[in-house]
Amino acid sequence: MKYQNNTLVPHKSAPLFTPANLLNEDVCLPAAVIKKAALENNIHWMQRYADTRGVSLAPHGKTSMTPWIFQQQQQAGAWAIGVGSAWQASVAMASGIRRVLMVNQLVGKANMQLIAELQSAYPEVEYFCCVDSLDNARALSAFFAAKNQTLNILLELGVPGGRCGCRTAEQALTLAGEISSLPAIRLRGLELYEGVLHGDNPQPKVEALLRDAAALACQLERHVDGEFILTGAGSVWYDVVCNVWLSVAKPANCRVVIRPGCYITHDAGIYQQAQNDILARDQTACDLGGDLASALELVAMVQSVPESDRAIVNFGKRDSAFDAGLPQPIAHYRNGKALPLAAHSIEATGIMDQHAMLKLAPGADVKVGDILVFATSHPCLTFDKWKALLLVDEDYNVLETLETGF
Repeated sequence: MKYQNNTLVPHKSAPLFTPANLLNEDVCLPAAVIKKAALENNIHWMQRYADTRGVSLAPHGKTSMTPWIFQQQQQAGAWAIGVGSAWQASVAMASGIRRVLMVNQLVGKANMQLIAELQSAYPEVEYFCCVDSLDNARALSAFFAAKNQTLNILLELGVPGGRCGCRTAEQALTLAGEISSLPAIRLRGLELYEGVLHGDNPQPKVEALLRDAAALACQLERHVDGEFILTGAGSVWYDVVCNVWLSVAKPANCRVVIRPGCYITHDAGIYQQAQNDILARDQTACDLGGDLASALELVAMVQSVPESDRAIVNFGKRDSAFDAGLPQPIAHYRNGKALPLAAHSIEATGIMDQHAMLKLAPGADVKVGDILVFATSHPCLTFDKWKALLLVDEDYNVLETLETGF
């Protein structure tokens, strides 16, 4: 099925009217929408932050998996797009992205074959993946040597109890020495993800990991061919990554790359709190002016008011993230007109596959057929439930249908 401007086909709907307005019920609801103004604000705010700090930005594309968004990020100045799998890399390359940073291990013949085909089809695109074991390095070397190709790799540094990555500097240095003798793979730098560190006060642990990584990078420099890429930073600690890595000794020809992803639509939950923390501790973020804005919303309809203090809305776990807090209503419409929404007068309290349960305060005026707009928390898990999201203006006029590549 082909998606075109103003020809709107959300993931479980019949073709829609065009042009369309959500508040006029021109669109089958529920629908996931992205506010255009907020999206543009977020793209440019984060790019300004990276430019001001003097680092490169490789937004993690697995958040949205939306080629149109990848293109906007690249046009705004992103150095690369980050992905987590060979399939995601194929979506990024097919959308015209010039540099793809797969911050994960490339394992399995089918995945290797896909990357080999992509490198043949898009020879102008730089692709990187991660390695943390000699077994994987040898498998990659043998496979790509047989294809007469060279593969760019980053050595991954991890932490005990975390996910992938060498657990010690000694392991990493030994692996780098072995990689130097293997054909068809080219060591380009060092990668980590500090977001695996948790606890009541993880910042000291994050800073220690970053300092250790920079020291390791200096030791790895002799094994790296060309510019040294030093990369980390998700959406929670990007300021700390910049602060530490820009203040310590690094390889002479070093590019620091940060990889936040959820900033693209931000949220009204866990990432809003993370951004508040960043603004409290980082003067650069404050001095930029403006801030990230929640851009991803869920628009749904009241389908039942079975009790005076209870209403049911027609979205559920199949439509929205719910792992980091339930979506909460931020606007209320009836017959296309906005109604007042007092704080805590309507509150989501439960969710099932296709139903969300609302608690109504005494006097709350909610009727079947009303439209409610919900803010969400953790955008990744809302994006991946939709084959297409709707780009809208402030009046919920549909401007574009954005296909995802999940």
